[in-house]
Amino acid sequence: MRGMGNMGNMMQQMQKLQKDMEKTQKELEASVYRATDTNQLVTVKVNGKREILELTIDEALVDPDDIDMLQDLVIATINEALAQVDQATQDKMGRFTKGLNLPF
Repeated sequence: MRGMGNMGNMMQQMQKLQKDMEKTQKELEASVYRATDTNQLVTVKVNGKREILELTIDEALVDPDDIDMLQDLVIATINEALAQVDQATQDKMGRFTKGLNLPF
């Protein structure tokens, strides 16, 4: 019967881990990430759910004859903001799976 105490303790630890993971996931989803291109002409804000909250384009960038450059900058800046979400998620959620040999 000694093993039953360990099993109960392990279940409590797993429940605590699950609650901690849920709390961390909610914190990540509520977080806002901001990315700007190197010339600070395009700024994007996204949340942890990977939703775009705001997109700002400097007037100096709007050139009807060079729409391709504008599109490229917007895409690159959005991708940078989304990469920040991915990195924050990995940093915060990775601690829960550290040391576990989980298949991906």
